[in-house]
Amino acid sequence: MTSKNTIPTVPLSRFLKHSLEILKNPLPFHHKNFSEQGDVFRLKIGFTNSVVFIRDAAFAEYVLQKNQKNYTKSKIQTEDLVKYVGKGLLTSEGEHWKKQRKLIQPAFHKKQLENLLESIKNAIISEYTKIEENQLIDIFPILNDLAFQTVVKSLFSSVANQDDINRLQYITEAAQKMLVKELRQPYLGWWFHWTGEIKKHIELTDEARQILKRIVDKRRASNIKEHDLLDMLLEAKYDDGTSMDEEQLIDEILILFTAGHETTSNALTFATQLLALHPEWQEKIYTERQELLEVSSDLMTLVTKSKVCQQVIEEAMRLYPPAYFIDRVNIETDSFGEFDFEAGSNLLFSVYEIHRHPDLWNQPNSFKPDRFSEGSRKFSSQYFPFGAGPRKCIGNNFAMFEMIIAISELVAIYKITPIFEAIDITPLITLKPKNAFLKFESRI
Repeated sequence: MTSKNTIPTVPLSRFLKHSLEILKNPLPFHHKNFSEQGDVFRLKIGFTNSVVFIRDAAFAEYVLQKNQKNYTKSKIQTEDLVKYVGKGLLTSEGEHWKKQRKLIQPAFHKKQLENLLESIKNAIISEYTKIEENQLIDIFPILNDLAFQTVVKSLFSSVANQDDINRLQYITEAAQKMLVKELRQPYLGWWFHWTGEIKKHIELTDEARQILKRIVDKRRASNIKEHDLLDMLLEAKYDDGTSMDEEQLIDEILILFTAGHETTSNALTFATQLLALHPEWQEKIYTERQELLEVSSDLMTLVTKSKVCQQVIEEAMRLYPPAYFIDRVNIETDSFGEFDFEAGSNLLFSVYEIHRHPDLWNQPNSFKPDRFSEGSRKFSSQYFPFGAGPRKCIGNNFAMFEMIIAISELVAIYKITPIFEAIDITPLITLKPKNAFLKFESRI
């Protein structure tokens, strides 16, 4: 198809020249290209393969919402990720996705989540006992364990033993690291197969599936209702009255582990680092919490009324969106703005760049939670921390509730001091923090 305007193209030679730095952190490379080429550019990543990078918020909204039926997820999620987590809600497409979304959606309604808040709070407080006061510590491992334990408690209550939980966490994180290698170094695909690296990680995934199967079998045999997410998934019925088969159930649980803890632990760490750099916002959250608790000790009230805390989290996810890229492929030829796109174009929307675009945000690189004083809805056309449209993250309410409780409890116990000058990042499948060294002083 002939383009109305030719999409600016970054040649393969530049990609190869910068391949090592891209492997470590591709964001500066992409930012330079956006600065030089504009909000849409094509990057050649092989002799015949290319990816179109986009930081146009209106284009993202068009693809994710207005014309979403013409777009599907890329091979990265529908094939590459599938081999590690199966065909769950995150990786499925078409009618299968619609069927699963309709089935699972009720489990994440606010009324259902209210039943989980106490378990979430207990898991959080338990992990905070690992914090050593007045010591230099990297907070990320603690918050990473916290997010994983929160998913575990919300899914399984007390049925899973700690050894199984630790093994599931190791396998989940190992699979992500392997997938990053495959995506960042596509030219080494033959090597990963020949050395057996991919086979080893697929075997690890099979081990995780067996662990989950044991947990599910134990719950079914117990005939005890825990009113957790596992019960909801086991009891969910399709329109014809049938339930998920075992393979599909395991796929969905694996997806919840992968998507449910990784992004949350990243967001919590960035929010904590930003609070350390801006202690006045720690005090605002603390004051808000004390005022709310004077009126009610109800957890749902705390979660829904903690506006200052929510503003801080939303601003943290603007600056450091855990899902920092969204990929799509158009089914049929399409046009947007001055460009035409032939069918099968690989589109990669940089949420990181959209969230810092100078045309969209006042002081885009500054931490200004006040910008969300009226909530995030006013920015819905340019703010995508959980995606947008029908494929928006099903667990967005769960994640926000969890993060509000986690930040509120943390600030209630500690004053946080930074042991760094600037926040450092490690972009993998998600945007991960690096060297999040902090000091925690007891408020008591």
